[in-house]
Amino acid sequence: MRIIEQRVLRGPNLFSAAPCLMAVIDSAGTQSAPGFGARLLALLPELSPEVSARLASLACVADAVEPIVMELQRLAGAPAEFSQTLAIARNPDARRAVCGYRTEQVARQALDLATVMIGALARGEDCDLGAALKELQETAEDYAIGTSTGAVVNAALRRGIPSLRITDEANLFQLGWGSKQKRLQATITGATNSIAVGIASDKQLTKTLLEQAGLPVPGGSTVTTLADAQRVAWRLGGPATIKPLDANQGKGVTTTCTTPEEIERAFEHARRYGRHVIVEEFLAGRDYRVLVTGNEIAAASWRRPPCVTGDGHSTVGALVDVENRNPARGLGHTNILTKIPLDDLALSTLEKQGYGVDSIVPKGVTVDLRGNANLSTGGTAEDVTDLLPEETRAICIRAARTIGLDVAGIDVICQDISQPLREQKGGIIEVNAAPGIRMHLHPSRGTPRDAGAAIVEALFGQDNGRIPVVAVTGTNGKTTTSLLVAHSARLAGLRTGVSTTEGVYVDGQLLNKGDCTGYRSARSILTSPDVDFAVLETARGGILKRGLAYDHCDVSVVLNVSSDHLGLDGVDTVDELARVKAVVAQRASRAVVLNAEDDYCVAMAKDLAEYIDVLYFALDADNPVLLRHLERGGRGVYLENKTVVLANGARHEALLDVRQMPVTLNGCARYNIANALAATAALAATGFGNAEIVAGMRSFVSDSKHNPLRSNVFDVEGVTVIVDYAHNCAAYAALSETARAMTPGRVVGVVAAPGDRRDADLVDIGRTCAAGFDELIVYETVNRGRSEGEVAALLVQGARLGRSAADKLACELNVHNAIRRGLALCEPGDVLVFGCGSSISELTEALRPTKPEIAQRIEAEAV
Repeated sequence: MRIIEQRVLRGPNLFSAAPCLMAVIDSAGTQSAPGFGARLLALLPELSPEVSARLASLACVADAVEPIVMELQRLAGAPAEFSQTLAIARNPDARRAVCGYRTEQVARQALDLATVMIGALARGEDCDLGAALKELQETAEDYAIGTSTGAVVNAALRRGIPSLRITDEANLFQLGWGSKQKRLQATITGATNSIAVGIASDKQLTKTLLEQAGLPVPGGSTVTTLADAQRVAWRLGGPATIKPLDANQGKGVTTTCTTPEEIERAFEHARRYGRHVIVEEFLAGRDYRVLVTGNEIAAASWRRPPCVTGDGHSTVGALVDVENRNPARGLGHTNILTKIPLDDLALSTLEKQGYGVDSIVPKGVTVDLRGNANLSTGGTAEDVTDLLPEETRAICIRAARTIGLDVAGIDVICQDISQPLREQKGGIIEVNAAPGIRMHLHPSRGTPRDAGAAIVEALFGQDNGRIPVVAVTGTNGKTTTSLLVAHSARLAGLRTGVSTTEGVYVDGQLLNKGDCTGYRSARSILTSPDVDFAVLETARGGILKRGLAYDHCDVSVVLNVSSDHLGLDGVDTVDELARVKAVVAQRASRAVVLNAEDDYCVAMAKDLAEYIDVLYFALDADNPVLLRHLERGGRGVYLENKTVVLANGARHEALLDVRQMPVTLNGCARYNIANALAATAALAATGFGNAEIVAGMRSFVSDSKHNPLRSNVFDVEGVTVIVDYAHNCAAYAALSETARAMTPGRVVGVVAAPGDRRDADLVDIGRTCAAGFDELIVYETVNRGRSEGEVAALLVQGARLGRSAADKLACELNVHNAIRRGLALCEPGDVLVFGCGSSISELTEALRPTKPEIAQRIEAEAV
């Protein structure tokens, strides 16, 4: 059994709205040994009855992959929900396993383990899961999101704010998109002042600033020697707290030090965490943590030191072991509570109470294991948010503002938090940057507080962190439509990001050149802080290989669906291709723009949610789908007497004559008129006014500089040359129609097609070109695995089926020779269409030997 294809679909995809791992597994030649199902179930005894029944009666061993991958992820501590197994029509021994995941790395590892495990059991071999499962669990822990970070991220997602983990290893997230994005790491935000963090890490400086602000703090000093520590403690005249100057999580803290010996031990303990040590007045009372977010109190907790309660026969060590087996306790910050350490500080704390590790604690007696109450050292917490007086709230907020923190944990010591702080001689002992919020989310007693939501509220207010996003898909016209929308938005004053087949552009600047219609390019737009409005050309390949880069877009545009790229990536029919394109339509949160003249587009409307606004566009004003939609009060854009009309229910508004739009080639390029109608609908759906739409349509020029290889027009000694990326039947048919509308003379086609199309598709392209052009020159471009001349031969074969006059057809494999031969057939007034072009330089290099001035002029136009 082998994995013949594997893809991580990181966003909404053909199978699911959530991320998933897709693998094609071929089990040809793999026969399951007797007892295969029973041994499989014995290895995974916690499988549900339904899954167990499936595995007990497998038709194909590859059917076991998906349920086992899901179970392994669950056992690793990273469970996921969605999964399915799909048959593959052309290969009865193969299956397409689709497995949702929480952690991509765990899913990949689980897939590898599942195939190894199934293969071994099918051969009748033993399989020990122990070590492999431990590795899987370690992977899950390595890539797990921290408790505090996860709480904030989940709170953002509940509000519809998108999130993106910036690296797989770090707890660093982007919340929101484009210019509205915020960054987050644990409870440090992009708005957290780095100077404030530095101040908070210096406890003496923090105390000095709070004291200057008139806030209650304990007296004390910073020292570097034991002698100084003893002297400061003596001067305080009472119990002292000794702690490192810049440690966190309660590290190195010792409280209620009174004797010189206690001070010495505490000083040496603190020195392990820093050279400078604070000796300060011990404030008697309870330990409270108040969480400040923005200018609000989000939560407050009474923190209790880790402790155990005696039963009259167990030792302290045994009681701690029992408590540490509590499922709520884990290592570090991996769980609600932290395991209690029995370290030197714990032993010292026990000694002060007259106990040791082996002491038996009387029944009902509580013994502390720490002087401080940090959760990170095993403490617990009780929510007291509702008890805070207004004065204490104001003191805590002022403390956070004094230090300069947007999110702060204020440590308060007092006898009773419900009473005013100053009246009971309580005080602030620390102000913490990046405060942990586990205690507020999961208190041992009291009301849980959604601290993550409070931080999100402080970051975003009532905003959802989203910029407008328009996604454009279809077989033909995506790039031009995307650029039309982006150009209009930028003209309206928005910093616009657009990803297309030609590259990624932000505010008109090219950032990345190449085919940028997939996941990564869209992410680069959405993560750019310089983008107020995003337009994402979305091709079938990107959807199938990685899924969409966004959970939702505002407006989806589906231009058309026709035969192209069939036979690739498991998509063999136009129906299947339409389902791929429909993924984009289904992710719209506001509106979907559909071609009323394309049956596949029209069919997509029935699967949309009721609240989605559907806007149809049509070149035919009498299109029945459009008319029915408008009669029902729907919106649309159509062409009537060469005028673009925007219909909004009963109101029909004429916007502009299509001949005023350069992209339409004086109204001859009907496919670009259709693209402009779609762009108009998308802009209207996004909220642009009519004047803004008209300004954009009138000023966009589809030339070699702004929209290369998309109906770029050049004059070559009276011959009109159209250079276009056309590479399928629909595109070539549209180009030949446009060319005929531009001239009463002849139309010559210089055509090719990529080699990764099926033989039948290449024959159809040849037939279409023969029907559309008066003269035809076939050349060869990227063969993509085919031998030289093979693609051209298939195109010629199709052309001969569609043309009776053999003298009107020629084959010239070299692109430059083909262009020169085509131009030689033209006279002034004729139109030559150069299709499937990969670069304007192909035209200029063809012209250079005999027409260097024209080649130079065309190159200058493209700069």
